[in-house]
Amino acid sequence: MPSAFRAAAGEPLLPVRWVRWAALGVGLGAAVASSAAAATSALGAHFARQVVIPARTREENLQILAVVSRAGAEQVILPANEDTTIDGTYSLYFDQGRGHARIGAISSYVPREGTVQREIEHVYSGDIHQATRGWWSGSVYERPSSLGFADEQVDVPVAGGSAPAWLIRAEADAGVWAVMVHGRGAQRSECLRAVRAARSLGMACLIVSYRNDGEAPQAVDGRYGLGMTEWRDVDAALDYAVARGAREIVLFGWSMGGAIALQTADLSRHRRRISALVLDGPVVNWVEVLAYHAELNRIPAPAGRLGQWLLSNSVAKRVTGLAAPLDLKSMDWIARSGQITTPTLILHSEDDEYVPVGPSAELAELNPEFVTFVRFHRARHTKEWNVDPRHWDESVTNWLGRVLEMAQPGNRATR
Repeated sequence: MPSAFRAAAGEPLLPVRWVRWAALGVGLGAAVASSAAAATSALGAHFARQVVIPARTREENLQILAVVSRAGAEQVILPANEDTTIDGTYSLYFDQGRGHARIGAISSYVPREGTVQREIEHVYSGDIHQATRGWWSGSVYERPSSLGFADEQVDVPVAGGSAPAWLIRAEADAGVWAVMVHGRGAQRSECLRAVRAARSLGMACLIVSYRNDGEAPQAVDGRYGLGMTEWRDVDAALDYAVARGAREIVLFGWSMGGAIALQTADLSRHRRRISALVLDGPVVNWVEVLAYHAELNRIPAPAGRLGQWLLSNSVAKRVTGLAAPLDLKSMDWIARSGQITTPTLILHSEDDEYVPVGPSAELAELNPEFVTFVRFHRARHTKEWNVDPRHWDESVTNWLGRVLEMAQPGNRATR
């Protein structure tokens, strides 16, 4: 989830327009006598809309202090913060996303000055020397060719048109396909980190887009469904894969992409072909995630609960803009833990600042037969691979290799 999920810095939490929306949608602001109740109504309405409205721009919240040369290599100097001081490989986007550089190891860190200097491994686009602001990302690679694979783009037929996807073919004819689903506010490039692990197991990779992500056709209501609607676009990608020889499917999902993958495994007409799920920092219980973000934004609990109610009820469509309410309970996989019968691997950092790790660990405890949990440290949200790519790759390939072997004819358990 991007920072846009939270109230943007400098924006008031109670602009007048949200009070009007609350009054129009459910009449709560006009029906109560106290200003406190009216404020709760407005906050709840604002919160609900922020959850489901896709952000069209990304805040450049990281200052680029300087670009310098050291021992023949270029390095960037950045403010030291919780992201920039963690070891690993990341991306720095700048010039409103038109510029993109891959950032590597820390060469110096001066706490008293509040700065960190890191290697610039590669500049994919733009002039980083002219950049003054940007944002930090775990989406390390730009496109498949950044990893040495062909940039083969295909179109997946979906409602409203075609959704672009990257197809990375296996070296030999592959009966097992990895279908990879990015998270909320991200795009396909987020999934490229998993390609080498998948290809090492002989899988073809289909890296998909879905409604409202800026690449696939926009939904009629222009709203996120938090997995309830997006899974249909992933199901269309499974149609594409099966039509081209996929006998088994492994779904990969990051953050909200994990929620989408779980919905797909639950509802898809191809669900019997889905052999496994690999989920990174996934949302397995939206109610808990929304409550966490309400607290993070200092939204009073009553307003946060109202926001959840607005998302879940058809009477609030004029408030949220949703074409249909979201059934948050059906996406609560803690309550539905016993219904997960597809082998599932969850990789999640204990310090995830957007999707708390607790529900992932709890899900594995509740359903140890089908859910395996791997805990990471200091990776924050969906940057587990960035912090320790070897551990991530080995965790995925060792576990998935065993699962796929068990899925072979004669070994498959009925589900």
